[in-house]
Amino acid sequence: MKIAYLTNQYPKVSHSFIRREITALEALGFEVKRYSVRHTPDDLVDELDKQEKEKTRVVLAAGGFAMLWAMICVKLRHPFGWIKAVLEAFRIGWRSERGLLIHFVYLMEAAVVYRWAKRDEVEHVHVHFGTNPTTVAMLCKLMGGPTFSFTAHGPEEFDKPLAIHLARKIVEAEFCVAISSFGKSQLFRWCHHDHWAKIKEVHCGVNAKFLEAPLRPIMESRKMVCVGRLCEQKGQLLLMQAARRLRDEGQGCELLLVGDGEMREDVERLINQYRLGDCVKITGWQSSEEIVEAIELSRVMVLPSFNEGLPVVIMEALALGRPVISTYVAGIPELVKDGMNGWLVPAGNVTELANAMRKSMDANDQELEEMGRVGRKMVAEKHDAMQEARRLAGLFQQYAGGKSR
Repeated sequence: MKIAYLTNQYPKVSHSFIRREITALEALGFEVKRYSVRHTPDDLVDELDKQEKEKTRVVLAAGGFAMLWAMICVKLRHPFGWIKAVLEAFRIGWRSERGLLIHFVYLMEAAVVYRWAKRDEVEHVHVHFGTNPTTVAMLCKLMGGPTFSFTAHGPEEFDKPLAIHLARKIVEAEFCVAISSFGKSQLFRWCHHDHWAKIKEVHCGVNAKFLEAPLRPIMESRKMVCVGRLCEQKGQLLLMQAARRLRDEGQGCELLLVGDGEMREDVERLINQYRLGDCVKITGWQSSEEIVEAIELSRVMVLPSFNEGLPVVIMEALALGRPVISTYVAGIPELVKDGMNGWLVPAGNVTELANAMRKSMDANDQELEEMGRVGRKMVAEKHDAMQEARRLAGLFQQYAGGKSR
């Protein structure tokens, strides 16, 4: 079966879960085409991502003339479908957050995807994230292109569901995937209950590289690791405040921030202001092998997020046998169980965050390793990439091309 994966940017440093999903589907016999709306950022460090880049076609790389020509071709060959797509673009673009002009661009992007899908004999398009790439897939379908489905991750889809016409996308999609029970409930909120049966729960996952790796002993490590984009919603600024409290108490911990982002200068400013240079380091983006090494050399993984879907790095840390300190946000409590495989704190609460970090420092290595084993078992049961790909494959086979109807 031929399907296409469409995303806004692919591959991307933080989207290794998409790569694992595609790889698992190909192992199950699917032929998967990779389409990306935008160019891949230049910060790729993982060799597997670089290989994926070579397999990915970029819509905007076609250029304005080719995009306009694609739309003219669709208009001439499928005038009724073209009219439906134009009317829909005007309907959702009128007084929208992004305006009519950008929705005209989405029309051209949809025409390019339409032509590629026809040429590649794609039977179904699956989109990651319910934002603009799902708009493109929906317009492509209305033009007469293949059916589509999409995975909504949050938090962006749930922050502005009306602005991105989330309910309309659920209506037009064959099915919609939520990555957690929390995500499923949010999709229920924003569509009519007649369409609830379309919403399926399929988790992001980790592969055998994580689930079958020998568990490395903690060996009295004093290091904590935080993996993620340096941005407001990940909570690294509050993490600096908590680290200062531990330092002032004489807790000799090390904190490694793996990642980069728009708030790097702000984080570095706090490191200097709080005189944390001896205990806090920022590595920038690293390859998957380097991230695995950083997690395995740590005592715990800490991610004090304000807003999330369900971070894949939490699955990776638990699969590698490391407890996780995180927050009672979105789908995180479905995987991190306070006192069992980590610690959960109220988002935005520096005192509770520092308390959890202190508890992890006070716990002995055997206690932490047992928490890690519990975490790995939970990830193996709920977030095995191959197991979740089989569920997704079943949905593609059931719904692709509207065959179920």
